[in-house]
Amino acid sequence: MNLDQQLQTLVNEAPQDGSTPQLIESIAPVLRAIAQGLRHLQYYVVQTLDQNWVMLTLNHRAQDEPEKNVIYAFPSLKDVSLSPYDLTDPNLIALPVPVTHILFQMLAMDKDYSTIFFETPGDATIGTEVQRSELEALIHEYWQGQADAVTHIPSDIA
Repeated sequence: MNLDQQLQTLVNEAPQDGSTPQLIESIAPVLRAIAQGLRHLQYYVVQTLDQNWVMLTLNHRAQDEPEKNVIYAFPSLKDVSLSPYDLTDPNLIALPVPVTHILFQMLAMDKDYSTIFFETPGDATIGTEVQRSELEALIHEYWQGQADAVTHIPSDIA
């Protein structure tokens, strides 16, 4: 599924509550832009059997930095085996998730969370971090730009 198809699936599968599909459409350009900066269209995310994503808490080596809560996203199922997850646990499973869906799901997380996207198959040591707070800031910045564009309609538009 390409990025446009992924975003359309998000809209189509959103609750038909009168606002969620429109909300997804309004942030789709931001999700697309971030996803375009990543290398893969889907990533494997470790989940519980009831489809809750498994988060890890990372402790920084420097004592003055706070702990960080992360979700790891892997380019292949094989790469999940290189992770710190206990895959012998029968309650855990790694499933492929479209990249735009991962980004959208991040909005439901606490601001202190990040997703680390491992980009190179076979290398689970270096990844691209997307912080939930940065994602939210980009969305607000985009919305502000859209609002500014609407308020600056030329007077001679007719």
